[in-house]
Amino acid sequence: MGNHVIQQQIQMQHVNVKLILQNHAASDLEPLIPVFHEWIQDQPSGELLLDIADYRHVPAGPGVVLIGHEGDYSVDNTDDRLGVRYNRKAALEGSNEDRLKQAARAALHACRRLEEDPRLGLELRFGGQEIEIFINDRLLAPNSDATRDAADPEIRAFAQKLFRGNDYSVTYESDRRKLFKAVLKSAKPFSAAELLESLG
Repeated sequence: MGNHVIQQQIQMQHVNVKLILQNHAASDLEPLIPVFHEWIQDQPSGELLLDIADYRHVPAGPGVVLIGHEGDYSVDNTDDRLGVRYNRKAALEGSNEDRLKQAARAALHACRRLEEDPRLGLELRFGGQEIEIFINDRLLAPNSDATRDAADPEIRAFAQKLFRGNDYSVTYESDRRKLFKAVLKSAKPFSAAELLESLG
């Protein structure tokens, strides 16, 4: 019998996308609370938004979280890296590409709404170059070499589309105790609107 290397398949459910903001230090997140309350009233995302959790007291923590049925939105300061984060909680049909696109679109739309909200004084602005992708499911995607090898081709194909063929790098979280994470960094800055356009 010949030796055949079988590429492990991975199902990317519960995808998180975090857009790193220009001001990496946590700014005052209190003005987010009335903005997120308005989102609960208006339901602008097409997802059911339910409540707000305030973790501003936690150093380098989740910040302010808008809790939804299908997914959560937050301005998150985990690892002292301030960003707009979308956490998909409900399983999603389709391909891994579909799931990556859904989470990225959700994060980008949220980021644009925050950038354009006059109450926030234009303080929250996407830095244009760095995006973190997590798979928030240790059973489906333990942070291992096998997961990285299985996910890498699809993550790179996604980055190629997102950054329109411009140069980019992908690095992976090395701490096995943490969630599987890929950091995509584009050589060229893009606005949230341009990245939404890239995703079609």
